[in-house]
Amino acid sequence: MLKATKIRLYPTREQRDTLRFQFGSVRWVYNDTLALRQRAWREHRRSISKRMTLDRLVELKKLAQTAWLRDADSQALQQAVMHLDDAFQRFFQKKARYPKFKTKYGKQSLSYPQRVKLVDQKLYLPKVGWVKAHCHRTLKGEIKTVTVSLTPTGKYFASILRDDGLEAPAPPQVVEDTAIVGIDLGLNDLAIDCYGSKHVNPRFTKRASRNLRRKQKALSRKKKGSANRNKARLKVAKVHERTANARHDYQHKLSKHLVDKSHAICVETLRVKNMLKNRRLAPNISDAAWGELVRKLEYKCEWYGKHLVRMDPFYPSSKTCSQCGSKLTTLALDVRDWTCIVCGSHHDRDINAAINIKAQGILQLKAAGLSVSACGGSRKTRFGQPNLAAACEAGSPVL
Repeated sequence: MLKATKIRLYPTREQRDTLRFQFGSVRWVYNDTLALRQRAWREHRRSISKRMTLDRLVELKKLAQTAWLRDADSQALQQAVMHLDDAFQRFFQKKARYPKFKTKYGKQSLSYPQRVKLVDQKLYLPKVGWVKAHCHRTLKGEIKTVTVSLTPTGKYFASILRDDGLEAPAPPQVVEDTAIVGIDLGLNDLAIDCYGSKHVNPRFTKRASRNLRRKQKALSRKKKGSANRNKARLKVAKVHERTANARHDYQHKLSKHLVDKSHAICVETLRVKNMLKNRRLAPNISDAAWGELVRKLEYKCEWYGKHLVRMDPFYPSSKTCSQCGSKLTTLALDVRDWTCIVCGSHHDRDINAAINIKAQGILQLKAAGLSVSACGGSRKTRFGQPNLAAACEAGSPVL
């Protein structure tokens, strides 16, 4: 089973200079290949294959004006070309946007597919040498690829993809009804399960907005190209980095809690791209990062042998009564609770949606040939909200 682990690197000054040259070379090759493909389509209406771009990379090293590419790692340059081809393939399959040119002011990265070793808190990188690393856990298995990245705050990381040689556990074929949880995603509460537990949305961006606004104002007053402007830019980047790290930490703890306490998780599929067109809700939707939470649930379910069921995006989970099945014609976003006119049941909007999501998920599990047994008592306490805030402050490890 493939697993990726991110570790911190502490290169020396000479190694930092070498890595920055490698980043620049990879970025130049990526941008040059993208420009070539755009020019070929615009002028001749023809596409360029991956094989042609790889052959052109060899020719570039023979030219006098681009002979400096010989000092860069050849496989890292080839990976940049292949990453661009993958980006085009995802674009043609309508899974991603059109590839953009890379800039030196954002996050930098390069990939090594081979010749990388990790021994005693040191990572060997081609053309760089042995770099001091901080491994917070023992990494077992064969290293497949290593992606080295440089954050806007000047920190170096390595994401190590390895094959531990183990098969992914098979999800159970018989699932208890009480071991299935339906989850509704929201803004006031990030995740609401069908047993009544609501996991609060910390709103990390909103909490950091005052600090970020103050530092961005200071950055706007600095002269472009000055050392003080670079210091101010670094302060702004650190605020963004802390916010992103806090959000990832919270979502890791929440997703691990939900996966540990269930055998099957049913979540709704949201069209976030369309929802972001609402200017009032767009900042809060981006801060919630529903897609990232579902992504974490997906690979954790695969790791631990659990089922993840996605609902149809048009399934009316909020407007359907979970008791009698009657459906409302309209339900405004500001209505947080409502009463069914057919059976008289009073519903909390989010909990009712989570119950309907679970019921629909059970139908999909049965349609897939699984057996869902109705046994056991109430599992409301099993999915109770963990003290994630205290865990984040204590700095407990997450997966």
